[in-house]
Amino acid sequence: QVQVIESGGGLVQTGGSLRLSCAASARTLSRYTMGWFRQAPGKEREFVANIRWSGGNTYYTDSVKGRFTISEDVAKNTVYLQMNSLEPEDTAVYYCAATMCAVLARCQLHEYAYWGQGTQVTVSS
Repeated sequence: QVQVIESGGGLVQTGGSLRLSCAASARTLSRYTMGWFRQAPGKEREFVANIRWSGGNTYYTDSVKGRFTISEDVAKNTVYLQMNSLEPEDTAVYYCAATMCAVLARCQLHEYAYWGQGTQVTVSS
């Protein structure tokens, strides 16, 4: 079982930056892929990026490539999402989640078994 807790959301202007953190706890984190998702009002939850724990491999949705960076600090059991050049369309509740799926590009939303409570990101125009 994995427990995840997100933090770091807030209000930022267009073009600004935020860094989200996801603190994870489990007996063997190296078995997991950690993902970031987001859900805007009235929309379905969508994938943003994921990373294989301790492997460094990453995968992004096209809309955030070049703007967002997912990374990990193994010593702190924490995954980060650095978000730069933020746009109003990035406004959403951002969720961290864990899955045992190992093929990053193929991990489906329903395969993520463990979720955090979410953190709000609001980008003003």
